[in-house]
Amino acid sequence: MQRRDFLKYAGTLGLTSALRLRQAIAWAVPHPGSGFPSGSAASAAKPLTAPIPGKFVDVTKASGVDFIGKASHTAKKYLVETMGSGVALFDYDNDGRLDIFFANGAPLSDPTPPGAIPQKSGPEYWNRLYHQKPDGTFEDVTEKAGLQGIGYDFGVAVGDYDNDGFQDLYVTGYGGNRLYHNNGDGTFTDVTEQSGTGGGGWSTSAVWVDLDNDGLLDLVVLRYMKWDFTDIWCGEHRPGYRAYCTPNLFPPIAPLVYHNEGNGKFTEVSAHIGLDKPGKGLDISIADYDRDGHIDLFVANDSMVEFLYHNKGNGTFEEDGLLAQVAVDGMGLTYAGMGTDFQDYNNDGWPDIIVTDLANQKYALYENNKDGSFNYATYMSGLGEETLLHSGWGVRFLDYDNDGWKDIIIAQSHDIDNIRLQDPQLHYREPMMLLQNMRNGKFDLVSPESGAVFHQRWVARGLARGDIDNDGRLDVVVSSNDGPAYVVRNVTENNNHWLTLLLVGHKSNRDAIGSVVKLTTAQGSQWWTVTTAGSYCSASDKRAHFGLGPETIATTIEIQWPSGIQHTLHNIKADQFLRVDEPVDKPRW
Repeated sequence: MQRRDFLKYAGTLGLTSALRLRQAIAWAVPHPGSGFPSGSAASAAKPLTAPIPGKFVDVTKASGVDFIGKASHTAKKYLVETMGSGVALFDYDNDGRLDIFFANGAPLSDPTPPGAIPQKSGPEYWNRLYHQKPDGTFEDVTEKAGLQGIGYDFGVAVGDYDNDGFQDLYVTGYGGNRLYHNNGDGTFTDVTEQSGTGGGGWSTSAVWVDLDNDGLLDLVVLRYMKWDFTDIWCGEHRPGYRAYCTPNLFPPIAPLVYHNEGNGKFTEVSAHIGLDKPGKGLDISIADYDRDGHIDLFVANDSMVEFLYHNKGNGTFEEDGLLAQVAVDGMGLTYAGMGTDFQDYNNDGWPDIIVTDLANQKYALYENNKDGSFNYATYMSGLGEETLLHSGWGVRFLDYDNDGWKDIIIAQSHDIDNIRLQDPQLHYREPMMLLQNMRNGKFDLVSPESGAVFHQRWVARGLARGDIDNDGRLDVVVSSNDGPAYVVRNVTENNNHWLTLLLVGHKSNRDAIGSVVKLTTAQGSQWWTVTTAGSYCSASDKRAHFGLGPETIATTIEIQWPSGIQHTLHNIKADQFLRVDEPVDKPRW
């Protein structure tokens, strides 16, 4: 019996029986499809004997970013108010400096009638685009760019869908979504109607990814649930105790999948390709988890099983979350999946998954077993103890100290504003969390010693990662629910080196989304999947960032492009931003 046949057999059993059966039998059958050797050695660096704090500073005021998100809280406590919007870090004008886009809400009446589609009524509800100037400060260019928006918006996805060299924006919201084409002159055009990507319902996170490797980015759009502005009372019937309703009261809904036809038009194909399972999706991330050369999708669902869509390589997908052991936690329980990232944190060449959720559930960390399944690593990694009483949203793997090992940063806050009436040990406002990778499968909490910014309590939601000041250290921007945004600069001091790659596809999609980069130094190897998606309703810089520790040379850089072309660079110097173009004359692996 082959591994996948065995897993399908396990999936015919009840949930508990299947979990016990899979946990009792461990098969290690590497997939041979990738161009990288199976069983590549992990980094040779020794585990850390003690955590080493970073140093981050809040530079929001000095940066000129003055965005205030509007959630429009009401006495009716509509669920839509709790979610908050995302943020994107991307270089929209190709000047080499990252810019910032924020999605924003819209006014709600109190009460709001069923069937209503909220619309922005003034500048305080506009989405905002901030352009980074040469001096590192930002200017609001929203009106010039034409990105004010229309409705109650949530998520933002970044990708160059027409391969013209300029990244475009897809903004999700309640009641409909908008596609903005980047004109290359500092302006954007709303092409939603002619592209056919407007959708409907309550959309959250989205991802640009080439699902069929035809060189054109397709679009996967999550939807949260079937919901409307109905007056449902949740919580105790006494003053101050009314609460936001849980997702369990509302039915799930299938995502939308738009295939790029290459002429500015898209076709919705979710049912045709098997990406139509109803869920309560809040975030989506991508990676080739079984290294068969085809990109896969992970969906963080709220209060139901998580989804892992396996790419079958023929243009269709199958949902394997339960079979791969990422559908539930280590006890076989569902949780409120909210944010996610999908990268290789232990430098073994196989991408792993992190998922944030609500307090009393513990953030989920899934270590790739290299056989098509994952191990629930929350307890052995230390995340269980550190995250039990916290609620997380945006999350990213990032190497904050450039030692060659991906650490974790998380934007936190509960979704219920009066949660302390229900549980005094929990908090609505929370500080960010920073966890250092100890190189032995464990993560240690370092945020309390990593700067005053980690002692600020926010109602945080989206989080985007990128090197804003191009100093070789990864920074973050955080959005909040009904509050200000925060620009957080990484000023960690050490002698470690780094290398950042800007991949440019030619046969592959221009953004090279879905490429897998393996970088090797004398310390060992590490991997990066190129993507802008992940976190929560947010989009991060597409550049691949590597910390090199004490090494000044990357001996080899192996790139597996989505087209199938494999490309190797030799003896690349550290401490630089390097553009790498896809060689169209190279053979496929």
